[in-house]
Amino acid sequence: MARPGWRERVEVARQAREAASRQRVRRVASHRDGARCTVDGRSLLNFCGNDYLGLSQHFAVVNALQDAASREGAGGIGSHLVCGHHALHDTLEKELADWLEVPRALLFGSGFLANLAVVQALLGDDDVCVQDRLNHASLIDAARLAGCHLRRYPHADPEGAIRQLRGVPDGAAMLATDGVFSMDGDVAPLRELALVARVQQALMYVDDAHGIGVLGPDGRGSVAAARLTIEQVPLRLATFGKALGSHGAAVVGDEQLIAHLAETARPYIYTTAMPPAQAAATLAAVLIARSEHWRREKLVDLTTRFRDRALAAGLVLLPSETPIQPVLVGDDARALSMAASLEKAGYWVTAIRPPTVPEGRARLRVTLSALHAEADVDGLVAALVKARDRAEAEARVAAIDQYTPR
Repeated sequence: MARPGWRERVEVARQAREAASRQRVRRVASHRDGARCTVDGRSLLNFCGNDYLGLSQHFAVVNALQDAASREGAGGIGSHLVCGHHALHDTLEKELADWLEVPRALLFGSGFLANLAVVQALLGDDDVCVQDRLNHASLIDAARLAGCHLRRYPHADPEGAIRQLRGVPDGAAMLATDGVFSMDGDVAPLRELALVARVQQALMYVDDAHGIGVLGPDGRGSVAAARLTIEQVPLRLATFGKALGSHGAAVVGDEQLIAHLAETARPYIYTTAMPPAQAAATLAAVLIARSEHWRREKLVDLTTRFRDRALAAGLVLLPSETPIQPVLVGDDARALSMAASLEKAGYWVTAIRPPTVPEGRARLRVTLSALHAEADVDGLVAALVKARDRAEAEARVAAIDQYTPR
């Protein structure tokens, strides 16, 4: 019996993606300058990145990176447990723990790796991980790779979470949720979920990639905004590639649990430490995020301005009060058409399609930054309205052509 050919399988999958308007294409940014990116020789105003506080090019962050690289080199040279744990890593972990008011922090190369580490190190075959249906892919993959039972509840539904936890075996249980959902922009009902976790004796873990730096007192994230303690949320994820404008991540929380991760988590043990220079850049970003409250205040003002004007213009928004402002389109081809129209007008906004979002929920994921001006937001809304009208006109013409006799 002949096995299926890999080239044929890949080609069939490519054709299916093309037919469904779901091909993914990388764009090359040749230069970044504040909120602007140069793409294919054109300067575009970027409304699809995650640089919420505008720190990725901040002079203090860049200077810290360059200065540390000149002294300590470009690489991490080894894993943290062999020879890669530098004094800059140690300082960053302590600063994070102080900022987020937890006993300890542990660095990882990315948020994806950190989520794999947490779930795999704490759960096994007889355990269960209960998750929000819209959780980030890394949390879902982490549960699958851990071999535990993965159960998912309807989005932001604490009653659904408790139903899933009630019917599990006698093994350990984890309740895992995003703090801020990356594609919808809404905040999880953390206080209600924390109560569910306590009643069901489950460990609550919050992936706060899009909340750290943006929400809560001093930017400590969605957990702090919900006024939850470390006893209620023993572990959470803080990533550096969003509001902090850097790269990497940390799991922060309970001393005993963090120590367990440091000694047993495969994504921590078997990977090279981040370059010390990157840790220095992140440390500089943390210090700015803690102290420059105006950046968060400006984000709130820009978010309100965008929502007020977009809703008044009849655009369909999801109920988000964060800098993530999805404009719901529905149809994949229409989302691509609107993104192309926006680019022609000078705005970079990515079309998000399934499987990243549910079927029929394609959207333009607008993200705001402290680098944007009010005029930028007003211009974007005007361009979105024109793009919508153009896409609707194209759809009407296509429908007429479909039913016109040939």
